[in-house]
This record gives sequence, structure tokens and C-alpha cells, in this order.
Amino acid sequence: MLVNQLSHYLSESSIICSKEQQEQLLNFVSLLHKWNKAYNLTSVRSIEQMLVRHIMDSAVVSPYLEGNRFIDVGSGPGLPGIVLAILNPDKHFVLLDSLGKRIRFQTQVRFELGLKNIESCHSRVEDYQPEKKFDTVLSRAFASLQDMILWCEHLLDEKGRFLALKGKLHSDELQSIPEHFHVAQVHELFVPELDEQRHLVEVIKHDLYGDT
Repeated sequence: MLVNQLSHYLSESSIICSKEQQEQLLNFVSLLHKWNKAYNLTSVRSIEQMLVRHIMDSAVVSPYLEGNRFIDVGSGPGLPGIVLAILNPDKHFVLLDSLGKRIRFQTQVRFELGLKNIESCHSRVEDYQPEKKFDTVLSRAFASLQDMILWCEHLLDEKGRFLALKGKLHSDELQSIPEHFHVAQVHELFVPELDEQRHLVEVIKHDLYGDT
């Protein structure tokens, strides 16, 4: 049943996905459901709801990815990072989280699914100093836009950008970001079977527009 549901959701979202990738997504959600009973990784308990609220809610970000190096800050059990890594095997993802149990789960997923393009990092975001900076900083239910930029700016390549997955948007949050950054675009996202607002906020530096 989950196989048919996932295939239908992907089709509705216009996301191209091979059979192997669909199997990996299903295996991921099965592992999340199994580990959640002991590790309390998410408040969502039903595997059917996990498919919508975690797998598809992450997958719809995939068409907006640009570049090769991504960091998923406050990744939790690997959302959206693991889902996006499955859908984009040619891109590299660092999954950053401060809780050891989440990192242990991510590591198990990487092993069981044979994912070569993710690495997990157990650290607070402000303490993490990468050897090479990132094309995109991803976040999902991590922090306000202002805090995300303040805490994560050091992770970003000079021409990089932030992609923040949000629910309902508030104008004061969009307007309260640091002055040297700019909300480039706000994409309204469609998640099958989810009757809630979803937005993807793209934030870049002013100088990418040639501003001073």
C-alpha cells in the first residue's frame, strides 16, 4: 500500500524518481517508524503520516536545489537531508545535529540504504567549522530566518544561499533578516494530502544582486 501511495504522491508533485530511489525512500520511512518507538525522533507516529509529513514534505524541495554541496542544519532524523540525498545522488549533503541519538539513527540509515553522498556531524551549528563551505544551507523547522542567518552565515560560500522550509509565513519574519541579506524568492509548495501551508524561502546576500 505504501508503495502505491508514494508513487502517487511523487507523480502528483511532478518529482521524477527511479524504482530504486522509491525503495530507498520507503526503507527510510520504515526505519524512521521503527526507531521512533524507542528514540522518539518525531511526534508523528503513523507511518502513513510520516510518508506525507516527512518524506513528501522534504521531497518537494528537490526541484529548487542548485549547486553540489549542501548542509542540513538541525537535521533531526535526516529531514530534509536524507530524502534530498536519495533524490539527488550526484549532490553531497552534510547532516548537522546536536543530539547523539539522531546522529546514530542517521548513521544507521546511511549504512542500511547504502547512501554514499551523506555524512553526519554531531555538533552545535555555531561550533561547526567546515573545511569547505557550502552552496546552500538548508533548514526545516530549525529557527527563525534571522537566527538561521546569524548562526549559519559562516557555513555559506560567498555566492551561496539559504533555503528555509517554512509553514505559514509572517511578514515580520521576512522583514527582520540582517541588512546584508535579501529574500530573493518565496516558493509556495504543494505537499500531497497535507492541508497546511508550506513555503520555501530563498535568502541570498545583497551583493549577489550587485548591491553595495
